[in-house]
This record gives sequence, C-alpha cells and structure tokens, in this order.
Amino acid sequence: MPDSGLVVSDTSPLLNLALIERLELLESQFSEVTVPQQVWNELTDGEDGLEALRELRDDGLLHLVEVERSDLFVELFHELDLGETAAICCAVEQNADLVLLDERDGRRVARRHDLNVTGVIGILLRGAKTGVVNLEHELEALREVGFWISDDLYEKILSEAD
Repeated sequence: MPDSGLVVSDTSPLLNLALIERLELLESQFSEVTVPQQVWNELTDGEDGLEALRELRDDGLLHLVEVERSDLFVELFHELDLGETAAICCAVEQNADLVLLDERDGRRVARRHDLNVTGVIGILLRGAKTGVVNLEHELEALREVGFWISDDLYEKILSEAD
C-alpha cells in the first residue's frame, strides 16, 4: 500500500527512475509526489523521452507546485542547484514527510533542515525488500545510464537488501 505522507522530489530520482523504466515504483510506494515547477522544468527542458513522467503528472501521481523565492530559497541557492533548492524549500515549507534527493550536498542540506531523505537507491531498496525489484539488475541499469555508485556503496546496498 502506498505511503500517504507528503513526499517532495528533486530531479535526479525521477529522471533516473524514468531512464531505467521503473517509474511504477513511485506508484507502488507513494500516493502522491509533489514536484516543484523548477524541478519539472529541469526534467522536461528539451526532453522528448519523458512521456512516462508526463503520464504520471496527468494521472495525478506527480503534483506540480510553484515554489516562491523566499529567504530560505535564496540562502540554499548559494549552495545547491535550482532543483535541489526548490525541492528542499518546498519540503521545509510544507513540512514534508520525505524528500527524494540523490546528490550528496542536497542530502546534507536537507538533513540540516531536519528532513527525512531517500533517493533512487532507497526507492529501489524498498522495492527489493518487497520482492518487486532485482536490486543488482537495477543498480547495474543505473550505472549504465550514468548514475555513479562506488563499488563500496554498491556492495553495501546489496548487503542491506539481504
């Protein structure tokens, strides 16, 4: 059953799930994912191959929101890219239960603001624990699309799934 808490996503988890064709994991794990307009713009800027993301938006799983340029936004934008800044601001302002981020700096800043964080690997790990994901296969697929995972982290992730 999908988690009904408020989930906000940055670009990378959505893009990487789309690239490895595992967006259905979002539907099985979350009832709705809030996506700042800035993140959506990064996802769709010049991309024709993201029709599956548009379908999730049209079906109501992805909920687009405007994130205003608050003092927090300006502060975070000195450290992070636009999508991460918008996702973290949105999560803080809406008191999100979870924020989806992959980049190390974004995760560090999110935790500094007491946010719960997971990313594409965490989503795959949850899927593996419920038996719907072959974790090793999906980690290899991520590597093939350019997602960097160190060998040490790769082994640690596989051991967590056991």
